[in-house]
Amino acid sequence: MLYQMHHTFNQSVQPLHLWAKACTEQLKLSWMQPFQSKSLTRTMLAHLELIVRCTDNYEKPEFGLKHTLINGEKVRVREEVSYALPFCDLLHFRRIGKHNHPKVLLVAPMSGHYSTLLRGTVENFLPDHEVYITDWQNARDVPFSEGGFTFDDYVRYLIEFLEHLGPDTHLIAVCQPSVAAIVAATVMAERKNPNAPRSLILMGGPIDTRVSPTEVNDYASGKDLEWFENNVINTIPADFEGAGQKVYPGFIQLSGFLSMNMNSHVKKHFKFFDDLVKGDGDSAESHRDFYNEYLAVMDLPADFYLETIRKVFLEHCLPKGEMHFEGQLIDTSVVTDTALMTVEGENDDITGKGQTKAAHAILCNIPDANKEHYEQPEVGHYGIFNGRRFREEIGPKIKAFIQTQSDLAPKALTSAVTSK
Repeated sequence: MLYQMHHTFNQSVQPLHLWAKACTEQLKLSWMQPFQSKSLTRTMLAHLELIVRCTDNYEKPEFGLKHTLINGEKVRVREEVSYALPFCDLLHFRRIGKHNHPKVLLVAPMSGHYSTLLRGTVENFLPDHEVYITDWQNARDVPFSEGGFTFDDYVRYLIEFLEHLGPDTHLIAVCQPSVAAIVAATVMAERKNPNAPRSLILMGGPIDTRVSPTEVNDYASGKDLEWFENNVINTIPADFEGAGQKVYPGFIQLSGFLSMNMNSHVKKHFKFFDDLVKGDGDSAESHRDFYNEYLAVMDLPADFYLETIRKVFLEHCLPKGEMHFEGQLIDTSVVTDTALMTVEGENDDITGKGQTKAAHAILCNIPDANKEHYEQPEVGHYGIFNGRRFREEIGPKIKAFIQTQSDLAPKALTSAVTSK
């Protein structure tokens, strides 16, 4: 019912949205504009743009990464689907030419936002790595006939992607998928799968949410599973391809994100209005870029969402040694040949300090020489994988770790992808 009401409301404001867009175009093209006060015109346009943006339905953004620099030379990049599954595409950012660089699989969170949230991460790795990323689909667009999607399915997808990419792939899990990444690496080690990741880099992941719990952790752990099932799980209405599926809607997730820092978001929109009136185009465009990404959210399959809440936030299965995959208890001590790096932010208010570092105790038989932990001072959750500190400090450390592990496994540098 809630999903249907939300969808009906979005449809009801579309006439206002289209009217504001039309008025904006008319005002920009008006023959009277040269005779009007610039301040008045900008104020009118600012009001109209706020109406347009507040009534818009934000769809999946594009990566838009067309080129990169390799050894100072501009190289064209083609975004291709390397492997497709119902709930996720494996995207490859194919760089034109022949390049002997390590393969990196970036595992984007399936937590509300699209994989384009890691655009800056991808861009940073492109000059010296063969980059792939999990591009999770909006559940509302996956036909009901494809069936459900569980935590085990998530792990199976990671294993299937790693098998597709072959040996000596470096797996980087950002936030939520860190738990599934450990499970996938463990299962592959247990099965002696030759395509197990060469290294595992976990960034701001909720490995053990009992450590330094945050407001997000308290929200998840302060209720039982039945509460989530009764209060946040909805059925996709008939207007969408995935009609009939049970999901955790993106708009509910977004409302939670916004409510955590509502005053900050309100202030940013007042500043955006002022920037439009003043004609500060750069600041206004920066605001648009951020919120075009932030407000674009996707629905999550209900089974996956509920199992993640139960396994990660309520029962703490992984740190307690009680994690199962396909009905079998996994043994993380068998992981010995996959190197491990964990990354945390000093001011992370989503994944508390120490939650990701807990992976070192869980993956206890990886040699100390192949383990590394790094805490970045003065950054929050998103600063771990994006922004200036990531580009200048965190990214180089991860690349150095990958290169060290690649040097220990020479095959990594001979398994390059040749693009035509």
